[in-house]
Order: sequence, then structure tokens, then C-alpha cells
Amino acid sequence: MATMQKITSNLWFDSEAEEAANYYVSIFKNAKIGKISRYGKEGFEIHQRPAGSVLTVEFTLEGQTYLALNGGPHFKFNEAISFIVNCETQEEIDYYWNKLSEGGDKNAQQCGWLKDKYGLSWQVAPRIISEMLTDPDSKKTEAVMRAVLNMKKIEIKKLEEAYHQEAVLS
Repeated sequence: MATMQKITSNLWFDSEAEEAANYYVSIFKNAKIGKISRYGKEGFEIHQRPAGSVLTVEFTLEGQTYLALNGGPHFKFNEAISFIVNCETQEEIDYYWNKLSEGGDKNAQQCGWLKDKYGLSWQVAPRIISEMLTDPDSKKTEAVMRAVLNMKKIEIKKLEEAYHQEAVLS
């Protein structure tokens, strides 16, 4: 018997849980759809969902399990909950940025943040950024932070230039 993950993120959708799960699984290389539960006749007076329609979809992205719930229009995503995609290369940043922002909020936020077409917030960032921002040299960390604050999609080359003081960024 497979061991269940101790803590699972539950993502509340109006009625797009299956569509969203399939969308996320199509983007990440190490991803799959798991169990799907469906509404029954019981509780119809409360949930107002047709029997047989999708209630929840379990899906896994890069080893992390999520549950997408069709819970109705009562709650919407906001930036208080978000996901960070840690990337090794600029090519990887570009891939995830482009895929996750398709159909999403075109007014991308700064510092690598974006909202996907379901309103879920993501930050697509290079792994190296945490090392740069925790360097004991405050001049380096301030230069990197200044660079990050001036970017929408993060560009590793500009971060490296700022870190090594190779360019003056305004």
C-alpha cells in the first residue's frame, strides 16, 4: 500500500479542477493524474453538483501531491498562497514562465511572479537566487535585490551581472 503524503495542498476551483489538473500535469515533466472522486446524489441540496461530476482530482507535480476540488465559486485564489518553481537554467525559467502564464494575467508582477489562467500565483526563479540573496556581502545582496525588483521574468544573466558588480542596474 502506498504511503499518503502527510500534508497535501488543496486547490479550490469553481468547476475547473480536472481541466486545471490536466493543464498542470501537461506542463511539468514529472507529473501525473491520480485518483478522481465524483459527486453522488447525496448532499445535492448543499453542493448542487450533478451526480457523476468531478468532486476532486489528485495530481502530482515533481513528487508533490495536490488535490484539486470543484467546490463552487465561493473562494478565489490570491497571492497569499503561491508556488515557487525553482529552475536551474534560463531555458527552464523561460519554459515554465511561458507555459504557466499562457492565458493568465498579462500584467505580470515583478520578481518572477505570474498568475496563471486559473488565478493561481507562481514565482519562476533560479535556484541560485537564494544563494545570492543570502551572501554575507550586503553590497552584492542589495545589487541582486535591485536587479530582481526591476524584472518581471527573472533573467539569470542580469542577476549574475548585478552579483558580480559587472553592470550598474537602475
